[in-house]
Amino acid sequence: MAPRILTLANQKGGVGKTTTAINLATALAAIGERVLIVDLDPQGNASTGLGISRVDREISAYDLLLGETRVADAAVMTSVPNVAIIPSTMDLLGVELTIASQADRAFKLRNAFKAVDELSINDKPVSYVLIDCPPSLNLLTVNSLVAADAVLVPLQCEFFALEGLSQLLQTIEQIRSTLNPRLSIQGVVMTMFDKRNNLSEQVLQDVRQEMGDLVYDTVIPRNVRLSEAPSYGKPALLYDLKCAGSQAYLRLATEVIRRERHLAAA
Repeated sequence: MAPRILTLANQKGGVGKTTTAINLATALAAIGERVLIVDLDPQGNASTGLGISRVDREISAYDLLLGETRVADAAVMTSVPNVAIIPSTMDLLGVELTIASQADRAFKLRNAFKAVDELSINDKPVSYVLIDCPPSLNLLTVNSLVAADAVLVPLQCEFFALEGLSQLLQTIEQIRSTLNPRLSIQGVVMTMFDKRNNLSEQVLQDVRQEMGDLVYDTVIPRNVRLSEAPSYGKPALLYDLKCAGSQAYLRLATEVIRRERHLAAA
């Protein structure tokens, strides 16, 4: 059975996309899933946060998009059991110029994923692919939305949260109506929630009012351990399983799987 492909997208930076990609992948793996992360951000924070040094990134997402390698050859096993990653390099900064004139420029990643079943993790097929997007609505993000089954939107509990969201929703709707009719929104996860801050609570209520059931019940708190973990090349769940951030991502993983079952049955 083909893996479910989820894109983590938000054109705003610093909203917790990479933190969510790394820790959600780890949490899904902890409950028996086999997860491939595709790092599409030229900054490569997901790769660094999983301990993949730059010298070990001989094959990257850039080569995959150009059709010069296959998923199984580009994927690197991480120190997290049942999690592999296709790492990012700075070459991704130039990928738009390279493919912009090609007719299938928006379908590069989707075409690459046709061979995703060649990759096995511990002799079993991949069950989830999580794509970590750059903080912009560029051709890399478009490729990820065209390749995905669903979008997971991390949204920071800050004043302008809804403003950025409307632009992203427009892009998702455009992709759905023109390039990928199966694309749906898996959910919106509120990140960096500070219970001591009245604004966080107000933003959370506003987003729930606007987006309704699309907002996950799980809210990711602002948490020092979540911030510290990447500097050790580990997800927070391996760095400190008991911290509030790790526990929140475990709850989010069960919520994601519950929604996936609901979507599959629909």
